[in-house]
Amino acid sequence: MSDYTIVLDSSNLQKTYGGGIRALDGLTLQIKRGTIFSLLGPNGAGKTTFVRIAATQLLPSCGTISILGHDVVRDAKNVRKHIAVVPQEARPLSLQTPFEHITTYLVARGLNFNDARKRANEAIQDLKLDSHRNIICANLSGGLRQRVLIAMAMSSDADLLILDEPTLGLDPLARLEVWNLVRDYVTKSKRTILLTTHYMDEAELLSDELAIIDRGKLMVRGTPSSIKSRLENRSVAVIKSPDDSIDFQSYGQVLKAGSSIRVFIDRRRVDELVSLCLKKNLEVSVRQISLEDVFISEVGRVIDDDSTTN
Repeated sequence: MSDYTIVLDSSNLQKTYGGGIRALDGLTLQIKRGTIFSLLGPNGAGKTTFVRIAATQLLPSCGTISILGHDVVRDAKNVRKHIAVVPQEARPLSLQTPFEHITTYLVARGLNFNDARKRANEAIQDLKLDSHRNIICANLSGGLRQRVLIAMAMSSDADLLILDEPTLGLDPLARLEVWNLVRDYVTKSKRTILLTTHYMDEAELLSDELAIIDRGKLMVRGTPSSIKSRLENRSVAVIKSPDDSIDFQSYGQVLKAGSSIRVFIDRRRVDELVSLCLKKNLEVSVRQISLEDVFISEVGRVIDDDSTTN
C-alpha cells in the first residue's frame, strides 16, 4: 500500500464534449486514503465523466488529476496499476462462473495462475459467493452478478476502487448487500473507494466524505453531517397541492417538487405553518433535513433520473 495520504487529487478539471457540452466545469477535490468518497448528483451531473478520466479512459479538456502522485494523462500506465474499476455499464460474461471471472481478471492484471486462483478463492469467501462459485453468471440474479463484479475489483488489492453507480437497478435487498460489502471492505483493508451515485440514502450511509455536483460543478463537499448542517436549525415542511393564495415564502425558502412544495423553515415556526395548513385543509408533513434537501436547496431542483450525458 502506498504511503500517500491523498489518493486522488484533481485540480480545475474540465471536460467539454462536441457541441460545446461541458460535462465538467473546474472540478477540484481530494480523496483521502482509507475512506469512501462519494460523488453525488443527478444523471448528467458529470460523475461518470469524472471517473472515466480518473480511470485513464478519457482525456480531460483542461486541468489535472493524479492518483497517488501519478498524472492520469502523462503516467497512465502506473495509474492503472493502482486502480480497479467497476463501470456503470459493466456486466459479467454470461457463460463464466464467478470463480472463473475473478481468476481471469487477476491473470489479466499480471498475477500468475496459482496466485490468481488463491486470491479468487479468498474473494469468493469474503463476498459470500461460495454457494454460487461454479454457477454461470447467466443463471445468477442481478444482485449476485453485481457482487461478482465488485469481487473482481476487490480481489485486485488496488489502492483505489472506482465504483460507478454500483447499485443502479438493484432491488432494495441487493443494494443493502452491496453497501455492506463496500463498507466491510474499507474497514478491513484500509483501501479507498470512489463511489458515484444519485441515491441519497446510499451516499449518506456509506460516505466518509462526499461531494454534491451538478452540471459539472462542485456545489458542496464534506461529511454527510457537516453538509446537512448547512441547513442547521431548519426543518422541511412538505405541502401537497399548496394554496396559491398563501405566501409560503414568508416562512422560508420555497422550492417546487412536482405537485408539492418544500418549505425550508425555521424550527421555531413549524407549529405556525402546520396550523395554517390545517386551517386551509392542506396536507402537510414535517421532517428533519436530509442530503436531498441540501441538494435541492443548493441547486433548486430535485435529483431525478433524466438521461442527460454523464
